[in-house]
Amino acid sequence: QVQLVESGGGLVQAGDSLRLSCVASGRIFTNVAMGWFRQAPGKERDFVAAVWWTTSRTSYADSVKGRFTISRDNAKSTVYLQMDSLKPEDTAVYYCAAMEYGGRYRLTLADDYDYWGQGTQVTVSS
Repeated sequence: QVQLVESGGGLVQAGDSLRLSCVASGRIFTNVAMGWFRQAPGKERDFVAAVWWTTSRTSYADSVKGRFTISRDNAKSTVYLQMDSLKPEDTAVYYCAAMEYGGRYRLTLADDYDYWGQGTQVTVSS
């Protein structure tokens, strides 16, 4: 089992920045990738960004490219999502997810992730 705990959400104004953190614990040696997804009220959970645990290669949704940066600190078992130039449409609950070895490794698909955090609310006012 892997436990994920997100933090760093809050209420900000358009153009501001936030940094989300996700601390992983438990059987983290089985993780191959970590991702961030978000879900706005009444909408599906959408891919935001992901990073491969060993190579640090990253992937981003088109809507956040150039504004968001995902990174990981192996020593701290932590993944970060730096969010700059925030827009009201970025408002959502943000979830951290972990993908284990043995799956299909499709970074952008929520179904390919094995563990999820409880989510942290990000609200961007105009």
